[in-house]
Amino acid sequence: MTGVPASAAGEAGRRPVPGAKLGAAAVNQASLWNIANILTMIRLVLVPGFVLLLLADGGYDPAWRAWAWAAFAVAMITDIFDGHLARTYNLVTDFGKIADPIADKAIMGSALICLSWLGDLPWWVTGVILGRELGITLLRFWVIRYGVIPASRGGKLKTLAQGTAVGMYVLALTGALATMRFWVMAIAVVLTVVTGLDYIRQAVMLRRQGLAAERAAK
Repeated sequence: MTGVPASAAGEAGRRPVPGAKLGAAAVNQASLWNIANILTMIRLVLVPGFVLLLLADGGYDPAWRAWAWAAFAVAMITDIFDGHLARTYNLVTDFGKIADPIADKAIMGSALICLSWLGDLPWWVTGVILGRELGITLLRFWVIRYGVIPASRGGKLKTLAQGTAVGMYVLALTGALATMRFWVMAIAVVLTVVTGLDYIRQAVMLRRQGLAAERAAK
């Protein structure tokens, strides 16, 4: 997400670490004002600040772009830590489960839209990435009664590539670095499409297995 890796928290949500047992009571007992949720709130607050910094002075001042990158980087760093803290210390709350993915998509979506609006990034790239995220969100609701599809290694690489590429586009880079960011974004787009198709495949399989289990139980 920035030159600073982002976690795949948006993909996986806040799930307990393997082998850990986090019951409903633990979820309910976690305070709303815990450190994980506070970091999520900070990320949400950073979104409008990031947009203002990126678009300041017409959106092409290198100094303002550097400040925008710093805000973007802080947002991505909080994304890494809030999910880790929530899983490790049983700080999962209903608010966190809803706000965390919203914050992830808000910062990434606002960056992509602003960059396209400024003419730095083709609109079709923004459409592919945001369309994929919206589609996966809808798929989650489609199969949620049958189970949850875990984050894959490809999904984590996709998140890292997207964050790195977008961060490089936020900065006012020239020369070889500007060329490099094009190829990093190309990798991010390929991973976005490939992992999206794989998620669709897994969702269809999960739904078929769930329907088969329901028919067998009747």
